[in-house]
Amino acid sequence: MNKAVVVFSGGQDSTTCLVKALKEFDEVHAITFDYGQRHSLEIDVAKELASKLGVSAHKVMDVTLLNELAISSLTRDDIPVSHELQENGLPNSFVPGRNILFLTLAGIYAYQIGASTVITGVCETDFSGYPDCRDEFVKSMNTALVQGMDREFGIATPLMWLNKAETWAMADHYGALELVRNQTLTCYNGVIGDGCGDCPSCDLRKAGLEEYLENKTQVLGDYISKSST
Repeated sequence: MNKAVVVFSGGQDSTTCLVKALKEFDEVHAITFDYGQRHSLEIDVAKELASKLGVSAHKVMDVTLLNELAISSLTRDDIPVSHELQENGLPNSFVPGRNILFLTLAGIYAYQIGASTVITGVCETDFSGYPDCRDEFVKSMNTALVQGMDREFGIATPLMWLNKAETWAMADHYGALELVRNQTLTCYNGVIGDGCGDCPSCDLRKAGLEEYLENKTQVLGDYISKSST
């Protein structure tokens, strides 16, 4: 049986990846991490979507230790999310080590259930400046996990080379545009759907949606072309 584990936050990107995985794998497990994030509503949204989409299993894992170690606007209520970069050139919403931890734990879970693939919605083309969303990082993590557990499996990144408009096209291609638009939580200020309209995440999401709706045929064609290569 072909199994996959999807790192699932309940946001636009991971939900789009989950919808795609459900079409391609015999058994799909979703894993959501409670790291003491700014909005615990994210976990509730993930639970609702996992149930609605009919995943084989949905695990919510407590990793709140990360909150104690990683200082970020996404782990501290008293740090406002900013559009400005920090002195190190990174957004203040960057949570150091987050994807290292998430992919490690997802890999362990995949090992235990015999899954061949871990899927994550990170993206280098149209991302927020996080170093742990880069293709080079994911490939390095994949190599480390395979060597450390002596088990061949792959970390798949379906969004890695898509821009945000093409990510919307993917959701539409799999019949989930309205679900992703109205029921996911991407907003850094905790507003479901179209979000607050004022944080960096909402800006990126909105610009991508507008581009897709204005140029559906072209963007959908670009997505299909990229996904077939």
